[in-house]
Amino acid sequence: MPTWQGQFISHSRACAESDPAPYFRRPFFVEDRPRRATLYVTALGIVDPYLNGSRIGDQVLAPGWTSYRERLMVSEYDVTELIHTGHNVLGAIVGEGWAVGALTWSKVNHHYADRPALYMQLELDHTDRAHTIVTEPSTAPWKLSDWRVGTQGVRANGLYDGETFDARLESPTWCDPDFDDREWGPAIHYHWDLDTLRLATAPPIRRIEHLPAVAVTTSPAGHRIIDFGQNIAGWTHLSIDTPRRGQDILIRHAEALTPEGSLERETNRTAQATDRYICAGADHEEWEPRFTFHGFRYIEVEGWKGALDLSNFSAVVVHSDMARHGWFESSHALLDQFHSNVVWSMRSNFVGIPTDCPQRDERLGWTGDLNAFIPTATYLYDVQAVVESWLTDLMIERERVGNMPRSAPLVDPRPSQPTALWGDAIVNVPWTLYQESGQVDVLRRCWAAMRSYVDEVESSLDESGLWNTGFQYGDWCDPDAPPREPGQGKTDKYLVAQAFYARTTAQMASIATLVGDTDAARHYTDLAARVRAAFQGAYVDPRGVVAGETSTGYALAICFDLLEPEQVEYAGKRLNSVMAGRQFTISSGFAGTPFIADALTKTGHLDGAYALLMQTQCPSFLYPVTMGATTIWERWDAILPDGRLHRTGMTSLNHYALGAVADWIHRVVGGLSSAAPGWSRILVAPQPGGGLTHASTSHITPLGLAGVSWAVEEDEMRIRVIVPPGASADVRLPWHAESPTIAVGPGEHEWAYPVCRQ
Repeated sequence: MPTWQGQFISHSRACAESDPAPYFRRPFFVEDRPRRATLYVTALGIVDPYLNGSRIGDQVLAPGWTSYRERLMVSEYDVTELIHTGHNVLGAIVGEGWAVGALTWSKVNHHYADRPALYMQLELDHTDRAHTIVTEPSTAPWKLSDWRVGTQGVRANGLYDGETFDARLESPTWCDPDFDDREWGPAIHYHWDLDTLRLATAPPIRRIEHLPAVAVTTSPAGHRIIDFGQNIAGWTHLSIDTPRRGQDILIRHAEALTPEGSLERETNRTAQATDRYICAGADHEEWEPRFTFHGFRYIEVEGWKGALDLSNFSAVVVHSDMARHGWFESSHALLDQFHSNVVWSMRSNFVGIPTDCPQRDERLGWTGDLNAFIPTATYLYDVQAVVESWLTDLMIERERVGNMPRSAPLVDPRPSQPTALWGDAIVNVPWTLYQESGQVDVLRRCWAAMRSYVDEVESSLDESGLWNTGFQYGDWCDPDAPPREPGQGKTDKYLVAQAFYARTTAQMASIATLVGDTDAARHYTDLAARVRAAFQGAYVDPRGVVAGETSTGYALAICFDLLEPEQVEYAGKRLNSVMAGRQFTISSGFAGTPFIADALTKTGHLDGAYALLMQTQCPSFLYPVTMGATTIWERWDAILPDGRLHRTGMTSLNHYALGAVADWIHRVVGGLSSAAPGWSRILVAPQPGGGLTHASTSHITPLGLAGVSWAVEEDEMRIRVIVPPGASADVRLPWHAESPTIAVGPGEHEWAYPVCRQ
C-alpha cells in the first residue's frame, strides 16, 4: 500500500442542505512525461476525478459506502497517458454522498463529515526520479500551484432527493490549464485521519447497462411519462437537441404508476428522487447525474419543450461490477420472469453494499435481508469481495456499539440487540461464502465476531435453553401480519428465534472445527444439542406437531433438523395440509419463505412445493409477475389486484429477500447444487414437476462451469450435465425406472431414457 502523504482538503464552511458541490483544481508543471503516473483518489462524499479536462476512469459513486471512520476506500488509476509535457491540471468534483448527505428515514445528514472533502495523491515515476503531488491546503490567497476550490454546474445533490445541474454555470474548461481560477477560493485543510485509507478490494460501482425507453404516455396532469420497461437502480441519461437557454427540465423517478396513469411516488417515501437540468442553450446537450442514484422504472418529465422522442432518454443501470455466475431458464414463462425479477432485484441492491431497496429514504445494509438471500446471491453472482467488505464493516460496527448491529455501515441511531435472522447473519453469511468458495479464511476473519454474537445470546437463554426474551423481528412481512405491523406475524417470534439459534449453534460447532478451536467445537456442539432439545420441549409435541401450526414453524423445524426422525414425516404432512388449506398461497415472511419449498420437498411433498411455486393467486411468488412486476416486492401484495399500491409506508417494489426461493429453484428444479465446499463434489438431482417440460441451470464454480439441462419430449427424458475440471458429480436421474445414482468426472455427459413416473 502506498505511503499516504498530504491532507484532505475542503472549502471553508460546513455544508448546508442543497449547497453547490465543490470543484477542486490544482495546476502543475511536468518537464518530461513520466514512465508511469498513478493517481490515488478518495473523498468524504462522492468524487468525480479529472486530469487535464478528462474524467478519470469509469467508476461511479466512488468511494462507495464503508465504515468511514475505520476504513475509507481509495481508488487507484493509471493516468500515464493523460499527463502532458508542460502545464497540467488535476481536478475533482465532490458531492455529498453517504459521508455528508441525508441518510435514513429521519434524513439526518453529516453522519461522518460536515462538508465534502477531497484526497488525491498523484505519483509521477520518471526513470531517474519520482515526484508526488498531493492535496494540501492553499498557502496564499492565489498562487498558480495551489489547490483552489469553487463552484460550477452542480448546484445541489443528495442520494435521496436527487441532483440539480445548471449547465449555464459549467465551464467546459474548468479543469484545463488555461482556465482562470482567480475567483475561486483557497482550499483549506479538513482534518481526517489518513490511517483510515485503504486500497479498494471490492469491485467498483460502474454503469453496467443502458436501457432504452420503451413507451411514452401523458399523465392526467399533462406530464410526459417515460417507461423503461424494467425497475432498476441508477439514473436517467438525457439527450436534447436545440434546447432553449435556461430551459428547466425536471425528471421525477418512481417504481410504478397509478391505475390512472400518474407517477406513483409512494414507494419513495420522503426521497424526492428528482433530478433537475437547466439547459445552456447549445445545439445539442447530454446530461446525467453523478452524485445520486434512484430506484425506478418510470420517469415524469416536466419542462420539456416541443416534440419528445424515446431516443431522448435512456436508463443507466448502476451497481457493483460483479461477474455473473448463475443462470436458470425453463418452459414456464412466468417462472422465468420471476427468476429474472430475482436477478434484477439483486442487481439493484448491490450498489456498493447489499441493501434492502434502492429507491426510498433508507437503502441500508440490513443484515436480515442478506442473510435470507445469501445462498441465491452466491449462485447468481461472484459476491465474495463485496460481501466480505460488508462483513468487515459489520464487525467494525459491532466493536463500536458493543453488540451485533442490524445493518452495516451503521447510521441507524436505535440501539442494537441480538435478533434472530438479523444478528446471526454474522455466522450464516460467512458460512455460505465458505460453502461456495471452499476458503476457510473468511471464517477465521469472522470467528471472534461470530463468538461474540452467539455467546451474547447464550447468556440470554433461560434454564432450559430457550431464547424467549428481548426484541425479535419474527417472521417479518408475513402476509397475515397487520399491514402497518410487519413484525406481528402469526408464527411465535420466539419459536423463530429458537429455531435460528439452533441452526446457528450447529454451524458454530462445524466452524470451530474448521478454524481449529477444539474447545469451542465441544462447547458449541453441546450448546446446539441443548438449544435443539429446548425447541423440542417448548414447541413440538411427540407426534411432530409444531406449535401454532404455521408454515414457517414447520419449515424451520424440518430444514434446521429440529425434529426426531419419527416426527419428520408427520410434520411434513401437516405442513402440506396447512399449505393446501390456503390453496398453496404464501403464508410466510422473511424467516420462513426461503425454506417452505425445501421442507415440502424433503418430506416427500414435491407436488406441494411446485403448487406453491406456480401459484398465481395473491399472495404468491408469481402473483407479482402477473401484475407486471420486473423485480421482487417487499410485500406479497405491494400492488393490490386493482392496481393500486398497498399504502403502508413500507412498500418497496425492489427487495430481494422474498426471492430467496430461487436457491430451491436452482437446486431442485434445475437440479444443480454443491455437495462439498468449493464445489469439488457436485450433486445433480433435478426433480421435475409443476408441468414443466424443460429446465436448465448453470453456475460458474471456483473450478469452472457446471451445468444441468433436462427436457421431456414424447415421454423421453434427456439430461445433459457439465462437470468442471477437478470436480466429480453424483447424478440422480429423475423419472428413471431404476432411479440410479451415477458417479461421473469432469466433462460433458448425456442420458436419454423412457420416462417412468412412479
